[in-house]
Amino acid sequence: MNHPPIIDVIIPAYNEEKSIPKVIAEIPKFVRHIVVANNNSTDQTQQAAETAGAKVVFEPQKGYGKACLTAMDWIKKQEIQPDIVVFLDGDYSDYPEEMRELVQPILDEKADMVIGSRALGQRESGSMTFPQVFGNWLATTMMKYMQGAKFSDLGPFRAIVWRKLLDLNMVDQNFGWTIEMQIKAHKAGLRYTEVPVNYRKRIGVSKVSGTVKGVIGAGYKIIFTIFRYW
Repeated sequence: MNHPPIIDVIIPAYNEEKSIPKVIAEIPKFVRHIVVANNNSTDQTQQAAETAGAKVVFEPQKGYGKACLTAMDWIKKQEIQPDIVVFLDGDYSDYPEEMRELVQPILDEKADMVIGSRALGQRESGSMTFPQVFGNWLATTMMKYMQGAKFSDLGPFRAIVWRKLLDLNMVDQNFGWTIEMQIKAHKAGLRYTEVPVNYRKRIGVSKVSGTVKGVIGAGYKIIFTIFRYW
């Protein structure tokens, strides 16, 4: 890059008033915009995020992917587009300060997309449930044998070149968002890699693993997405 990289961050958030200020406070200062997609929260997520310095966009339709798409729409409208976009969760389970290591392969022009792998990093005891661990293993194993994609995790903490992300034409509006991005990136021939990231117990209840419905719904959508793009 011939200029200092412009990096924006997208954080989909639903009822994260207690955690979102902590997440925003630990995001490195080299980031330009922190865009929190308030996914119809019923608490003070919007106010907490704005007070912490983020730009908040509102998306009334529930769905992880839908929130991400709404944040992307806001970024598209900016006069100066970013070079890189980073995604992370708003529940403080990720370590935002590890963003430096996450974007480095892109800055070194060795990758177009970098996945923060919890499987390669250190996970705090209890931070991931058995269904989550098994689901990640099953999904990445299926991707390897069905599509030749080599990933160890579907981790939400990830960085990607903005123009490459736009070219992927992302459409999933809920649990299939992360795996859709990885499958499409692989099929499009993007250079991708993984870096180890640490993971801790989230603040609050998981929208996926915290309920039986969430676990089943996420598992179904992930497997459906793998077959959809096979």
